[in-house]
Amino acid sequence: MDTVILITVIIVIMGLAFDFINGFHDIANAVATSISTRALKPRVAIGIAAVMNFLGAISFTGVAESLTKSIVDPFSLGNGEFVVLCGLIAAVIWNLMTWLVGMPSSSSHALIGAIAGASIASAGSFSVLNWSGFTVIIIALIISPIIGFTVGYFIYSLFKKLFHDKKLGKMNRRFRFIQIGTAAVQAYSHGTNDAQKTMGIITLALVASGLLKESAGIPFWVQVSCAASMAIGSSVGGYRIIKTVGTKIMKITPVTGVASDLSSLSVIMTATLIHLPVSTTQVIDSSIMGVGTANHKKEVNWRTGKNMVVTWFITLPLAGLLAAVVYWISAAIFL
Repeated sequence: MDTVILITVIIVIMGLAFDFINGFHDIANAVATSISTRALKPRVAIGIAAVMNFLGAISFTGVAESLTKSIVDPFSLGNGEFVVLCGLIAAVIWNLMTWLVGMPSSSSHALIGAIAGASIASAGSFSVLNWSGFTVIIIALIISPIIGFTVGYFIYSLFKKLFHDKKLGKMNRRFRFIQIGTAAVQAYSHGTNDAQKTMGIITLALVASGLLKESAGIPFWVQVSCAASMAIGSSVGGYRIIKTVGTKIMKITPVTGVASDLSSLSVIMTATLIHLPVSTTQVIDSSIMGVGTANHKKEVNWRTGKNMVVTWFITLPLAGLLAAVVYWISAAIFL
């Protein structure tokens, strides 16, 4: 029992470490447009993002509760807490690798893929997955960037019609002020969805170790600690990824920045309200590309976009494979 408790404590620590890294890895996406247009100074933008991210994270638990039931059944794993720990280690490693090269990969894909990969490695079979729930999550992760692109295209097209008699470029000063608000709400929406995933994983570990009843829901201390860890990580900033998102997809103006913020936050908040985990990275980046296409498709750097899409698709399976390797090595040493 002491060993189980020790592993669970380590899981909580690793989960909070993942949220800290997720804070400076993914929150960069939320504030990149406002920084690139100089609507906000980097430190101010990141400070606002940290506060709003925290508020968003403690506002909802639906995504976390959904996630604990959608990947695997913790009671089907004899060493479920060890599996979760290996998955978290792999997800942290993946996030750090992609952050070092400045590539905005999906922390959601990394975490979900890693937990699934470690579970499969432990059971020695794909049947361990809760396929009905897991399939819904995968579909949500795949469809959400497509919706983000579509909504971004529609919103900017609407902007062009609404302000047809005025040149949008001359309205940049007004939109720069509006962008302060949209960036803040964007960070809030990030907190409502992304922080939920780690809350769900930590709760899954507590249930698997017998320290929490399956019907207990998300403990308040888990909710607050995950929110705080992500907020602190957000305050550190992710300037490598900010540069990629804010400058390398397309040249962002206050008008296009507001359009992309509105489209991505609407998709993320909708997913949160229906308890679906989505990748905020994918939604934000695809919204920017949708806005750019509506403005002028030649303005979009499709090479950067292609690299992002490739990273989106390889993250889940490679994070799963990495988690399986971490599990096999760890099991050989400790089990």
